[in-house]
Amino acid sequence: MDLWSLSDLSTPWALRVVVTLRIAERLAEGPAQVGELARAAGCDAAYLRRTLTHLASKGVFDEPEPGTFALNDAARGLLDEPLRLFLDLDGVGGRLAGAWAAFLPAVRRGEPAYRELYGMTFWDDLEAHPRLSESFDALMGPAGHGDFDPEILVGGDWDGVSEVVDVGGGTGAALAAILRARPGVRGTLVELPATAARAAESFAAAELAERATVIPGSFYDSLPAGKDVYLVRKVLNDLPDREALALLRGCAQAAGVSGRVVVVGSVSLEPIARGGLTPELVLVGGTERTLEDFRELAGQAGLVVSATGEQRSGRTVVECRPESPGRRAGGLPRV
Repeated sequence: MDLWSLSDLSTPWALRVVVTLRIAERLAEGPAQVGELARAAGCDAAYLRRTLTHLASKGVFDEPEPGTFALNDAARGLLDEPLRLFLDLDGVGGRLAGAWAAFLPAVRRGEPAYRELYGMTFWDDLEAHPRLSESFDALMGPAGHGDFDPEILVGGDWDGVSEVVDVGGGTGAALAAILRARPGVRGTLVELPATAARAAESFAAAELAERATVIPGSFYDSLPAGKDVYLVRKVLNDLPDREALALLRGCAQAAGVSGRVVVVGSVSLEPIARGGLTPELVLVGGTERTLEDFRELAGQAGLVVSATGEQRSGRTVVECRPESPGRRAGGLPRV
């Protein structure tokens, strides 16, 4: 094993710099001299040349002549929108990269050190910086995650479902996909104010405003009660256990005796070891959970796992119902 190559910092940072400077986009029409690229990007030509030469030595970009650079198959991958959003240092990608500088104190204390690094929590940082919030919403939305699968219920059991609450649903792409697929369903989205405003604009542009209600605020506050489905999609993996439990309790209370809480994409149905080194861990202390991990957490929130399955995309679906004396966690149907 080559520990020196595993310890390399130059290549990951070089990739982030060229993505932020839009070098791949500037080479999309053909090879260019480094001086021309530097002028267009507003950077130093000598530094840029050394950066691109390093990446070319790693197989990203070609250098057909000294100081002239061109796209190759690997460099064309930098044009991919999800990867660009993840690597762009001028957006949330900069926070993702910078947060690793606080990894040592995070490991020592067993909690994210984001506040120590930036002076506030990640979520407060988003609220305080609109451009950062916009780039995060883009990364979490269709540009970053692709099209959303509207089939969020195990076995497609939509009988009796007329209202869906999307808890922490970003700019509403997932809820919009559900409403388009189910014309008889109404939706409510709960999100922080800046993102909620963008969601309202998205619903209006999609001509779904009459069926979509947007509630600005924290999903730790009281959720609209008595609805049929409470969707928690790709949220729980952003939360440590205490916060995840608070969210699930809020959903359970709002669902009452007849609603369902549906968790998409945050629970592994395989008996894997808990967690791993993920951006969620470093930024906010979040983790992926096994089904057993989640069942224990759901039980503390007053929920019982009633069904599990997968979407066509492979994202897991875990349905929960409020706990009652006649309902137990064993014998779960799986689709």
